[in-house]
Amino acid sequence: MSNEERREGYGYMINWIIRAFDLILLNALFLSFVYFLFRENYILYPSAQNQIILVLVINFSYFITSSLVQTNISENVVYFDKVVQNSTHFIVVYIILLTLGIVLCRVFHLTLSIWIMGSILNGTIFVLWRILLRLALKKYRARGKNFKVVVIVGGTPAGASVYEQLTGSDYGYKILGYFDDDPMTQNVFPTKYLGRTSDFERVVQSEHIDEIYCCLVGDREKQVNALITYAEKHMIRFFLVPEYFKYIRRRMTMRFLNNIPLMSLRNEPLQYSANRIWKRSFDIVFSLIILLTIFPLMYIICGSLIKLSSKGPVFFKQKRTGIQGHEFYCYKFRSMRPNNDANLKSATKDDPRLTWIGKFMRATSIDEFPQFINVLKGDMSIVGPRPHMLKHTELYSELIGKFMVRHLVKPGITGWAQVSGCRGEIKSVEDMEKRVQRDVWYIENWSMFLDIKIIFLTAVNIFKGEENAY
Repeated sequence: MSNEERREGYGYMINWIIRAFDLILLNALFLSFVYFLFRENYILYPSAQNQIILVLVINFSYFITSSLVQTNISENVVYFDKVVQNSTHFIVVYIILLTLGIVLCRVFHLTLSIWIMGSILNGTIFVLWRILLRLALKKYRARGKNFKVVVIVGGTPAGASVYEQLTGSDYGYKILGYFDDDPMTQNVFPTKYLGRTSDFERVVQSEHIDEIYCCLVGDREKQVNALITYAEKHMIRFFLVPEYFKYIRRRMTMRFLNNIPLMSLRNEPLQYSANRIWKRSFDIVFSLIILLTIFPLMYIICGSLIKLSSKGPVFFKQKRTGIQGHEFYCYKFRSMRPNNDANLKSATKDDPRLTWIGKFMRATSIDEFPQFINVLKGDMSIVGPRPHMLKHTELYSELIGKFMVRHLVKPGITGWAQVSGCRGEIKSVEDMEKRVQRDVWYIENWSMFLDIKIIFLTAVNIFKGEENAY
C-alpha cells in the first residue's frame, strides 16, 4: 500500500459506510420488531403493499433525519458524551418521523405502549452501535490509517498547545512539523522545526497538507495573508489561533457586528429560545409527575415525622438568589429545629440543630423534594447551579470573581457540581471556587443530554449514599 493510500485509508468512504450500516441496522431492527409483534398477535400482519410502504417509510425517515441532524461520527475530534448525545438526538427525531409515516400511511395498527417500548429498545441498540462504530474508527486511525497531515506556523505557547491537543489521543492527525522565524524555538518546541515562515511554500510544496494552524503573534499581517492565500489556492483548511489565547484560555464564541468579528467570553446554549423551551417543558412535565405521584405520600410520611421530631412547620422556606440575582423563597422539608442562625449558617457535620428525621432526610436528599414546587412556579429548574442563601451570595460575590456568573441561568434542585464531588459543607473559599468552576462549565456546556445525565447520577448517589450529604 502506498503512503497516499495509507494516509487516506478509505476516508472518503467512511461517511458512506456509516450510512449504509445505519440503514441496514435500522431496517433489521424495525422490520424484525414488526414481524415479532405479528407472531405474537399484537398487530395485524401488513399486506404485501404495506410491507413495501413500511420499508420505504423506514428508509425515507432516515434520509430526512440525516438532513436535519448532524452526528459527525467520522470527525477527527468528537468526545464520547457528544457521540451519545448526538446519536440519541438523531434516533429520537428518526423515531418521531417513522411513527408519523406509519400512522399517516396506515401501514398497521399497534398499541402506543408497545410501540414506545419497542422504539426505546431499538433506539438504545442504535446508540450502542454508534458508540462501537466510533471506537472502531478511533482504533483504525490509531493503526496509522485515515489521518490528516498538519503543519503549525508559529513556535509559540499557543502552537505547543495545539500540538499537544492534536497528538494527545488517537484522533488521526500527523504533525509534519512547525515553522518559526526564530530557529532557537526548536530547543523547546515539541515537534520538528521545518524552517522560517518565508520557507513555508518551498518546504510544503511536495507534501499533501490537509490543515494549517497559524499561531503567529504580533504584527504579522503579511505572513498571515500569504498563508491564507496559499491555503485557499491549494484547498487546505486554514485555522488561525487568536493571540488572546496567551491570556484567555477558555472556550469562546464568535459573533459578527456586520463584518466585524466579536469574541464572546463564553458559549451559553440557554441563550437560545429553543433550548429554553426544551428545558422548561422538561421541568414542567418532570415536576408534575413527581408532585402528583411521589410527593403526596412523601408529604404525609415526612410531615408526620417532622411534627413528631420538633415543633414548627413542615416546610422550611428561605430567601435565596435566583436567575439574574432575583430573590425567591426556596422550599424544603424542615430538617432543623427552629433557630436564629437558619439564614446565616449552613448545616455542618453533626450539627446540633438537626433533628433525627432531619439527618435522614438530608442524607438521602428527601428534604429537597418540595423544590419541585419552585420548579413548577418557574423560580428553579430541576438541574442548574444550587441556589445559595442571600448571606452567602453577598459574601462570595466579593471573594470569587465568577460567582455571579452562576446566576445567568435558573438555580437547580441538583447540579453538575453536586454530582461531580462538590457537595456538603463549604469549609473554605477554595471549596466554593471548585463549585463555581463546575457551575460555569455547566452553563457553557448545557444540553438536554447533560441534564438527564446529572439527574441519573443524582438518583444513583441518593441510593448509594454520600459522605458529604449532611
